[in-house]
Amino acid sequence: MSQRTLMTTLSAVLVAAAALTAAAPADATGSGRQLTDVRITGHFDVNAGQMPENVALLPDGTAYVTFAGARQIVRVTPGGATRVLATLPAPAGGGGNTPVLGFPLTTGIVRSADGTVYVLYATGTSDLTGLWRMRPGQQPQRIAALPANGLPNGLALDERGKQFYITDSVLGTVWTVPTGGGTPTAWSTAPELASTGFLGVNGAKVHDGALWVSNLDQGTLLRIPVLPGNRAGAPQTRASGLVGIDDFAFTGHGNQVLAALNGPNEVVRVRPDGTSTTVLDAAGGLQGPTSIALHHDRVYVLSAAYTTKTDPNLLRARLNGRR
Repeated sequence: MSQRTLMTTLSAVLVAAAALTAAAPADATGSGRQLTDVRITGHFDVNAGQMPENVALLPDGTAYVTFAGARQIVRVTPGGATRVLATLPAPAGGGGNTPVLGFPLTTGIVRSADGTVYVLYATGTSDLTGLWRMRPGQQPQRIAALPANGLPNGLALDERGKQFYITDSVLGTVWTVPTGGGTPTAWSTAPELASTGFLGVNGAKVHDGALWVSNLDQGTLLRIPVLPGNRAGAPQTRASGLVGIDDFAFTGHGNQVLAALNGPNEVVRVRPDGTSTTVLDAAGGLQGPTSIALHHDRVYVLSAAYTTKTDPNLLRARLNGRR
């Protein structure tokens, strides 16, 4: 699939997804925007498939990023310099038939304390779809196979519990995989994770004794308690009306999060009571935000430009106060 065809396909499905989400838009009446010093620190090449999908930060603020359409893992310095660390192998024949999207793509990424990087790869083929590990100085290798008829998307690491949590946006499932790799286990298949026509459960974060996930189609932010024996509790809806929610990040103060709304082209602050306020939009340089990360008071926002097709970028801002 050419990059032009790829972008046209993504544009159509993401616009359709926004229309399918029947939730109300986030409240944008807040007077304090909280984010200042907003600037774009990295521009990427949409024609080369450099649509940034997910991010993991190093202690110095360097970002490890997945480029969805290029099947790549890259390193972006705080100054914006980009270096390709690895390109995952293309499916046989260069195609791949990933469910819903139709092309192979890298999605979630995390980095462990020892510097090992883990990424998800969806191809629609059983030989490549799954969780991949990249140790420093080594080539990536797959350590867990995931269903070829699914779309592994969000990745969260619980180093204390020695588990990965993986969201499947097509199958409406959260999988667990031991940190050493192996056979995945379906941890939760609750109806709150399902799609309504496009993509369901999406972003994932381990926080305060629970796995928090987003559901793009349903426009919800969910908390799933982690029970003894690593059992999944019943999902609790913590916020709704978040049209097109992709990934999110906790601000460091309680359960407050910043969330990327892809279709509406916004970043919103979601309070612990579930209310939300727009803190960043197209005027700040957003081009369809996909993921967010925080480094102290610095906010990193990735925009993939899936629908705008103009300027995939990395935007940085300062978070003023975390309450």
